[in-house]
Amino acid sequence: MDRDFARPLDVPALARIALMSPTHFTRSFRTTFGETPHRYLQRRRIERAMSLLRNPAPTVTEVAAEVGFESLGTFSRTFRTVVGLSPTEFRASSTPLSAPDCFVRSWTRPSRFG
Repeated sequence: MDRDFARPLDVPALARIALMSPTHFTRSFRTTFGETPHRYLQRRRIERAMSLLRNPAPTVTEVAAEVGFESLGTFSRTFRTVVGLSPTEFRASSTPLSAPDCFVRSWTRPSRFG
């Protein structure tokens, strides 16, 4: 899920990999990670979008598509729920950080969803 976050979530396929039923996989995932697979994937997508939005070159629509959202409205609504700002507001308030991208994502990771 971390590597292929931009692809659609397929819980039955993930459950097959884990040798579980989809229901048991979702329940076990939530117990282990504290959130459902869908919420986890959304949070990972938003974390990546936060990193991409620090660069003023791509448009918000391009960032939404790159992280796996098909709808700009869904992306904006989800972003606001996780971060507390719209993507445009976040871009205006953030500045590029001079550190490797993996550190920036770790430091700026949203601590909770919603």
